[in-house]
Amino acid sequence: MYLDFLLGGIEQYGYAALFFFLWLGIVGLPIPDEVIVMSGGFVTSLGILKPLPAFALTYAGVISGLTIGYCIGRIIGPPALHYLMRKRKTAKYIEKAHHFIDRYGAFSLVISYLFPVIRHIVPYIVGVNRMSFFRYALFSYSTGFIWTLALFMVGKYFGHSIELVSQYVTRFGWIFGFVCLIIALSIFIVRKMKKAGGQAV
Repeated sequence: MYLDFLLGGIEQYGYAALFFFLWLGIVGLPIPDEVIVMSGGFVTSLGILKPLPAFALTYAGVISGLTIGYCIGRIIGPPALHYLMRKRKTAKYIEKAHHFIDRYGAFSLVISYLFPVIRHIVPYIVGVNRMSFFRYALFSYSTGFIWTLALFMVGKYFGHSIELVSQYVTRFGWIFGFVCLIIALSIFIVRKMKKAGGQAV
């Protein structure tokens, strides 16, 4: 269901759709970020979009959505969290996000990428806590690049099973993502070697 909607939007609006679907995650778009990122990789395998600009817009969408959360938390402060706390479904995720921050500090920005919803809430809280933007960007943007690249490559090579794959990515986090990334890169390298060998002959 998600995949059909995403593919329709990407076919109609192109690269911009990848950016805005992820950017809208900050306002609660009911599609997992993992599915959107993998869809970006999938459409490149179909030849609908080119890999490099598709990845660039996907990554930009990921970090822009999270950065908006940080900026809202830093500018508005506690009222931003009070607003989120009024939502019953969000309250439990805020408690978990606080737990991560209390336990791991800035590294909570790294760990939060493994958990849907929490990855959007942690930036609010570190913004409220007045973490410097440089420190925020250092941890969040670098982790976001790896996370986006891993899922993008998984989508590129396993795109027909995106919704099934996203369930395992959410459940097993980095382990599954990196295993799939290694497999996808291996397939890519083998194909390149075969192609180069065929041209040599």
